[in-house]
Amino acid sequence: MKKVKSSNQGYPRLGQNREWKRVLESYWKKEISESLFLEKMKELRIGNVRKQTDAGIDLIPVGDFTLYDQMLDMAWMFNLIPERHRTENPASIDCYFSMARGSKSATACAMTKWFDTNYHYLVPEWEGSEPKLNFNKPLDHYLEAKEWADGKPVIIGPYTFIRLSKGYESLEKAAEKLLPLYAQLLQQLEEHGAQIAQVDEPAFVYEETSEDFPIIQSMYSYLDGKVSSLKICIQTYFESPDAYQQLMTLPVSGWGFDFTRGNTIDLMKKHGFPADKFLAAGIIDGRNIWRAKGTESLKLVEFLQKKIKPCELWIQPSCSLIHVPETKEGEVSLPAGVYNSLSFAKEKLAECVLLAGSIDLEAKNRILEWDQAYQELTKYRKSENLSDKVQSFKRKQAFSEREEIQRKAFQLPLLPLTTIGSFPQTKEVRKQRKRFRDGLLSKQEYDAFVKRETKRWIGIQEEAGLDVLVHGEFERNDMVEYFGENLDGFAFTKHGWVQSYGSRGVKPPIIFGDIGWRGSITSELASYSQSLTDKPVKGMLTGPVTILNWSFPRDDQSSEVLASFIAAALRKEVLELEKAGIRMIQIDEPAFREGLPLKKSKQAAYTEWAVNAFRATHWDVQADTQIHTHMCYSEFSEMMDAISDMDADVISIETSRGGGENISTFKEFSYDKMIGLGVYDIHSPRIPAAAEMEKVIEQCLTVLPAGRFWINPDCGLKTRSEEEAIQSLSNMAEAAFNIRDKHTIPTV
Repeated sequence: MKKVKSSNQGYPRLGQNREWKRVLESYWKKEISESLFLEKMKELRIGNVRKQTDAGIDLIPVGDFTLYDQMLDMAWMFNLIPERHRTENPASIDCYFSMARGSKSATACAMTKWFDTNYHYLVPEWEGSEPKLNFNKPLDHYLEAKEWADGKPVIIGPYTFIRLSKGYESLEKAAEKLLPLYAQLLQQLEEHGAQIAQVDEPAFVYEETSEDFPIIQSMYSYLDGKVSSLKICIQTYFESPDAYQQLMTLPVSGWGFDFTRGNTIDLMKKHGFPADKFLAAGIIDGRNIWRAKGTESLKLVEFLQKKIKPCELWIQPSCSLIHVPETKEGEVSLPAGVYNSLSFAKEKLAECVLLAGSIDLEAKNRILEWDQAYQELTKYRKSENLSDKVQSFKRKQAFSEREEIQRKAFQLPLLPLTTIGSFPQTKEVRKQRKRFRDGLLSKQEYDAFVKRETKRWIGIQEEAGLDVLVHGEFERNDMVEYFGENLDGFAFTKHGWVQSYGSRGVKPPIIFGDIGWRGSITSELASYSQSLTDKPVKGMLTGPVTILNWSFPRDDQSSEVLASFIAAALRKEVLELEKAGIRMIQIDEPAFREGLPLKKSKQAAYTEWAVNAFRATHWDVQADTQIHTHMCYSEFSEMMDAISDMDADVISIETSRGGGENISTFKEFSYDKMIGLGVYDIHSPRIPAAAEMEKVIEQCLTVLPAGRFWINPDCGLKTRSEEEAIQSLSNMAEAAFNIRDKHTIPTV
């Protein structure tokens, strides 16, 4: 029997202790020089290669490591540098980070979700740029890794790269400009001895692939004619490709598929697989953290070997492992039953190696032992699967009725000013929170500190002129982790960091058992905050869909059922806030769009249960309780009906970073509730002037009625410094005051 190889698609760059983040932010703060920064990044990059060689992986990815984002790397490499970011040396690090984060004179490139994950990529811009190959990053990484491994260079494929870009004239014309650069890149890899190139084409799982296939075919026919010995493996993930039969005719050496999502197995059973191509089988789930099921995995490997019969079989994770933490080592505080069932990146590589050697009896027995771990989880899982019992929820009064009641209750000015929720968590805030967690500060002392910070920021907001205030969320480590810690059924890691965007890392909670509400989480501090001011203070919660999508879910219940349990717990918290006299409650859903299935045929079912889960949190509040929600960094145009159906009184969404693209959505869709379109980008350190924000507000008022328009930043301010946050809010308020003075604003 042919040898089965182990493979990997990408390794977590953040690090178990966020080493990558610390180096990156040290450079941004000018604590280290550029040369030292690049040297330290190289050490981390080589370290990742060596970890994979030590794990026994046969085919190790190189080129997946990045200084910020892989899509940004490709744009930078191909000279797709917007004019506002161009410097005398376009290949400079300063130019690169200007595109990523913005500068004093230029807004950053747009940022949005990578397919249906919580990872954010930078959107390449074609306007005013002439593509050329500035340098060859995959080659550089391949050559530096050769001492430890004959790596597998990883490249984002031309179809996916173009589809996820903006500003190009047409797919065909963009391909004409880029394909010679791809050919040049691949030829250089071939000349320097690379045997295999992994070309990532996750966009092949979209339905439009069939319509675009003639162009795709010409792309890969062209590239096939430019290389001879280099083997191209096209890698798809996150779903199965509908255009499977067509794609199998492409002149490439191999294919990688995600066997944990979609119906790839059914497609292979029906249409077969080319006997002359190798198959990279994504059997190990690269997006969740549970151990693989031993018996099922062995059966799948055997099926692929005996029935599909590729010329060569690779066993690998279903996608890059950047979506899971690096290793579970050191997570000694987890319940034993949970710990034994977990598998992070390092452990998943070990699973791949074992499965690749499963013809060996000892390896097979060790694989079968994986199933025993799941039996330990049953003691935490008592609730039945309610998949056919989830009821529908709806508020008693229509929005038109609630709107009038709320106008009279709050007496807000037109164009109300607010902020999204979180304020900067300074070194002092983190220090005191850590001292409290370590037992060095009593609860009474810590609560007093949080109240002092809250009072200070209430004063800052009032001085800036905001109309609706927030308490600042200083007591919260993360918007999902904080609520998970106060609900039953969640477990937490100490080092389970996952990259969200740039240097931002999160530690997703693990849903392992039955979810339940233990008692009030937020009402005491919300009441205190409201006692400090005559202006409304919003109660701040994270919504059920976001808690689910930003956690690692248990795998024995559907997403719909899990969301319904979370919603039931949050509803009790909403009613506690209302009982405490909080009349504005914001239930954030930044990950609502993230969970939308990639297949259009599956999207209606998702939005139906996701909308219902959100409504389940607030369906029985009083008409004069105003429900807010927030969404960010997603494409909203195709789901505005669902957003309206969520029935929040006020929604805020990101506007500034996408160049106003979300504003244009409202030219086509008449939104019937109150809305705030974020007027400045909080993820950039640049502080926009009041005049700049005035222009955004004016643009918004061309498509939205002023009587229903709120003014706010596009997200929470947690990532900014105090100085940046205060100055930006002051400028935002100045812009709003100027607009109010200049216009006779119609009401609705």
